[in-house]
Amino acid sequence: MQLALQGGAVTIGNFDGVHQGHARLLEQLTSRAREVGGPAIVLTFDPHPVRILRPELAPPPLTWTSRKAELLSDLNVDVTVVYPTDKKLLSLSAEQFFDEIVIQRLGAKVLVEGPNFAFGRDRGGSIELLQSLCDTHDVQLQIVTPLLAGDQFVSSSRIREAISVGDVDTASKMLTRPYRVRGLVTHGMNRGAAMGFPTANLDGIDTLVPAAGVYAAVAWWQDSPYAAAVNIGGNPTFSEAEHKFEVHMLDFNEIIYGQVLSVDILSRLRGVETFDNKDTLLAQVQQDIIAVRKFTVPWLASNHQ
Repeated sequence: MQLALQGGAVTIGNFDGVHQGHARLLEQLTSRAREVGGPAIVLTFDPHPVRILRPELAPPPLTWTSRKAELLSDLNVDVTVVYPTDKKLLSLSAEQFFDEIVIQRLGAKVLVEGPNFAFGRDRGGSIELLQSLCDTHDVQLQIVTPLLAGDQFVSSSRIREAISVGDVDTASKMLTRPYRVRGLVTHGMNRGAAMGFPTANLDGIDTLVPAAGVYAAVAWWQDSPYAAAVNIGGNPTFSEAEHKFEVHMLDFNEIIYGQVLSVDILSRLRGVETFDNKDTLLAQVQQDIIAVRKFTVPWLASNHQ
C-alpha cells in the first residue's frame, strides 16, 4: 500500500449497488477525511466473501467492480481499494484483520462504519470489539445510523428483492444511480428486425436480471445514451420459452454484434403478454415505443444536458 494512500478515513464493506444508505455513510467518510487531512478510502472485496465461504448462498450482485468504483468516485471517494478475497484473508481473526489491514496497510486515522459492521474470521469481530481496537490504536471510530426508506432500512437486499420482481422504480429510489446491467451483443432470431424493431440480444449478464417484462431504459454505446425498450423473458406469442434480454435502441442503426452494451433500466412498462397474432404484437410494440419516448426524453434532458 503506498504511503500516499495512508493516514485518511476508511470504510470497509461490500457496497453492492452503491445505494442511498451508502451515500449517507460516504458523506461522513469524506467529511472526516478532510478533517484529518487524508484520503477518503473505501476498502471492498472481490469476490464477495460469501462466494468463497458458501457459494450456494451468494446473492447475484447488483454491480461489477469497475462500476462500483465509478459510483463511489461520483460520491467523492478518493480511492477504492479492491482487496482480493481468498482463504488467507478469510482466515484472519478480527484482531489480525484490524492489525494487518486497517493499521499496517491503510494506516487509518478514522474508521466510518454502520452499527452492524462485523469483521474477521466468521464475522467474529463485533462493533464493540472494533471500538476497543480503535481505542487501543488511537483510531477514531464513527458509527453512521442506517437510512430508512419507509419503515425499513435501505439495503442491497431490499434493492435486490425489488429488482427481482421487476419493481425497478422502487429500486431506483434507493440507488444513487439507475440500475445498470451489461452484456455481450449476440445474434437472436431477428424477429424484431423483421417487424422493423431490431434488437440487441445481451448474453453473459453478470449482475441480477430484473423480472420478465418490458422496460423503459437507456442504452449506452460509446459513452452516448440512447432511449431503449427492453424485453426480458420469453416470447409466448411465437411459443419461444427461452429467457432473453432484448434491447431495441431508438434512433440507432449501427451493427454492434460482439460488443459489450450497458443498459440503465428505468421503469417497468408491462409484463410479458401473449398476443393473438403478429399484427397485435406489432401494435403493442408501437405503443411500447411511444411509452419509452415519453419516459426517457425528459429523463435524458434532465440527466444529460
